[in-house]
Amino acid sequence: MSTEARLAAWAARAEAAIERRLPAATAIPARLHAAMRHACLNGGKRIRPQLVFATGHLFGADEGALDDVAAAIELIHAFSLVHDDLPAMDDDDLRRGRPTVHVAFDEATAILAGDALQSLAFETLTHVAAPAETRLVLIDTLARASGSLGMCGGQQLDMDATGSLLARSDLERLHALKTGALIRASVRMGALVGAADAAMLERLDGFAADLGLAFQIRDDILDVEADDIQLGKTAGKDAAQDKSTYVALLGLEASKRLLAELSEKMKAALGPLSERADGLRRLAEFAVARAY
Repeated sequence: MSTEARLAAWAARAEAAIERRLPAATAIPARLHAAMRHACLNGGKRIRPQLVFATGHLFGADEGALDDVAAAIELIHAFSLVHDDLPAMDDDDLRRGRPTVHVAFDEATAILAGDALQSLAFETLTHVAAPAETRLVLIDTLARASGSLGMCGGQQLDMDATGSLLARSDLERLHALKTGALIRASVRMGALVGAADAAMLERLDGFAADLGLAFQIRDDILDVEADDIQLGKTAGKDAAQDKSTYVALLGLEASKRLLAELSEKMKAALGPLSERADGLRRLAEFAVARAY
């Protein structure tokens, strides 16, 4: 199987795993469940679930054991997007080419949908086909990555920085939390299911940190260069909301040079690994060159 075909198969596995864990749209309270499904299904790049599968594949982990890990990561990601789009935060009307949850339903339902998706993510991890001690470490890893010292903390720093231009070190810290923490968790959790040793966990954590930063820098560039249709969300929001971004701080060309440097670092980190790391290599290439 080619790397591209394998990545597509992993995305499909993740979609199926999420579908299995989500309540039926007709289950009471139906409006809440429909909103949760609207937030999660039929859209998105599925990068984080693919990272789970790609890292697990590197260590020969059983894909069935990775299904619920991949679903949990994407449920947390979906929760973050639902809340990020709310009027109190980024106030966006478009996500993945469709109306955001608070637009398609209402603001209160969107808040509840995000809350419920977060709870469901941790419930899902209790079903991972792995030893109990591994499940506990997975739950701890995702909780740390998504809490106040991870993704939620990064969102707070992002809101605090609106209207100002952060120093580069502060901007790196912001995005290491807001974007990078969940990407690092995706890689680490796949490696944990694959029983990777401490040295490999450290190598992959460095790779994932660079991947998260590259993903964010590319996002900042696309916000300037792409349009709504290409992105599936509102383009130009960063400048309109006076956000602190790499393009605002360094300029467009310098941001592209930094992205190229990160690409080389990621190649070096994966260089000694076998062809079983090709999924990770391809995902790193996508993060750097993606057009949406």
